[in-house]
Amino acid sequence: MEYMILFFTHSGAIKFERKCKKNNISCELMPVPRILSSNCSISAKINYDGSIENLISDEIEKIFLIHGEDNKLIFDGE
Repeated sequence: MEYMILFFTHSGAIKFERKCKKNNISCELMPVPRILSSNCSISAKINYDGSIENLISDEIEKIFLIHGEDNKLIFDGE
């Protein structure tokens, strides 16, 4: 499954990227797409088939499940 993960801080995104690499999860850091947030921040796009709850930390603002053109909010840490 493909997810877009938004972070509260840039350092949180970097920590998450390291965690993904350590666990052999494909992770691409990029600017947050405008359709998901008006904040100019950083996000991570991952492909992950496990339980997304295993990846949630205090540094994650939101997680969207990406399915084609649809983005479904599945976690909101605000």
